[in-house]
Order: sequence, then C-alpha cells, then structure tokens
Amino acid sequence: RDRIYLAHAAISDIQGGRHLQAEKMARPVLDLAGTRTNAAEVVIRLQGWQVVISPRGHRLLADNDEFRLDLELQAVKPPALHGEQGYSRKGRSSERASCYYSFTRLEAAGTIAIDGTRREVTGTAWMDHEFSSAPLEPGITGWDWFSLQLSDQTELMLYLLRDQDGGVNPASSGSYVLPTGQVAHLGQADVRVAPLSYWTSPHTGARYPIAWRVTIKSLGLNLAVTANLADQEMRTPNSTQVTYWEGSVNVRGAKGEQSIEGVGYVELTGYAQPFDAPM
Repeated sequence: RDRIYLAHAAISDIQGGRHLQAEKMARPVLDLAGTRTNAAEVVIRLQGWQVVISPRGHRLLADNDEFRLDLELQAVKPPALHGEQGYSRKGRSSERASCYYSFTRLEAAGTIAIDGTRREVTGTAWMDHEFSSAPLEPGITGWDWFSLQLSDQTELMLYLLRDQDGGVNPASSGSYVLPTGQVAHLGQADVRVAPLSYWTSPHTGARYPIAWRVTIKSLGLNLAVTANLADQEMRTPNSTQVTYWEGSVNVRGAKGEQSIEGVGYVELTGYAQPFDAPM
C-alpha cells in the first residue's frame, strides 16, 4: 500500500499537428491500481489503463477524453543489455548506475482513436526498462536520450548526461544493436551529437533542441535526426511535476556509402528546470 503507480501516455498526431498527453497516478487501494502475477502473465493496472506482459508479447491499453490506444507488441529481437551486461553507469562512482535493458524492435499492431475516430495501425515499437535505487550524480542537470530504429534493421540507443557547465558527463554512453540482436557498447568518445535547431515552448519558456547531427565514426554513421513535431513537451502537474520534451523523430543519413533512414524517439530532461528527481 505504500507503492505509487504512475504512468504517462502520449500520442504525436503528426498529420493533425498535435501532441496529446495524459497522466495517471494512484496508490493500490480501492481497486485504483495494482499488479497481478501468475505463471502466464503479469498485469499492471492503473485507473483503467493496463499493461499485460507475457511470453507472447505485451499489450498496452490507455485512454483519456482525446485519445485511446490498444496495441499488441511482439519482440523480433532478444532484449538488449546496455552497459556491462545490463549494468549501466550513470556517474563516476560505481553506485551511480542502473539496471537497463531494452526490446529495441517490436512489431506493433492494434488501434488508435483520436477524437473518436478509430484507426487500425501497424508499426514498430521500442520498450525500455531501467531501474535504480541511486539518484543522479550531483552536478548532472538532465539528459538527452535517443532511441533510433534504422532501415538496415539495426538500432541505436544514446544517452548524453549534461553537466551544469553544459558539457557532457563522461558516464554518457550508448548501444548499437545488430540485426542479429548482438549489442556493441558505445562510449562517450565514440559519439558526436550536435544540435542543429531549437524550439522555445510557449507553455513554459523552455528552449529545446529539435534537430541534431549524430555521428559515430567507428560505425560509419552520419545521421540527421529531426522532430516530427516541434511541440512534444510533456508537462506532468498531476504526477511527477516534471516538465520535459519527449517525442517522435525521423532519421535520414548515411552508413558508409549507403543511404539510410529510420524512425525514433527522443527524450530531453532538465531544460525547463534541473532534473533532480531519483531515477
């Protein structure tokens, strides 16, 4: 009963030019939230929202007054362990770390309804699971996180921890996932990410990068990553009270001499205010 269940959901309606978002938070009392586990599946409930995890895949259910989503997800690659076999450093000392893995490519199918208009959808998805008992290292104000699915069936995860002086913390790193599912670790020195343009939120005044040049010389990757919508700012006044940018991006570029493209998701924290909540 001392647990708190928390969830955020968002849809970037590119065609309609809108970013729809919702949040829920509750304790597991009066059937408001809870977890049920058996040999077949794990079911996590929160005020009508639901995640079902089983060997067959994942199912996501969420809605509010503007949208509803009902998606089935099936992994096409094994889980990718980030860092050192899932031990992911987030600072200079050993305790500043997380347990971190991802399903970097899932087949997604189901329905999404926006303003009552229901659509059958298919696509790809990414599932992250990261947990830690330690807060961020003092002096880290936020992070830029990239999850990119490329057209050659590889995936790229990067996180850049930003220090107070604007520099990138040495604990920043990433993973490159091959078509076979094999994971190659990337250190800070392997990656160059340069912002190309910015957007200032009319809601909060925060200024976010919304386009980047991502270069990984060892892989021959030279990518332009661009937000599909400028306004994908997440504001959570009824739960964490953290404001951040999180949304859909597209990718164009080259791998060696070959053109490459892709889709992805970027999360930017600490731009509205320093991010000092526990991970």
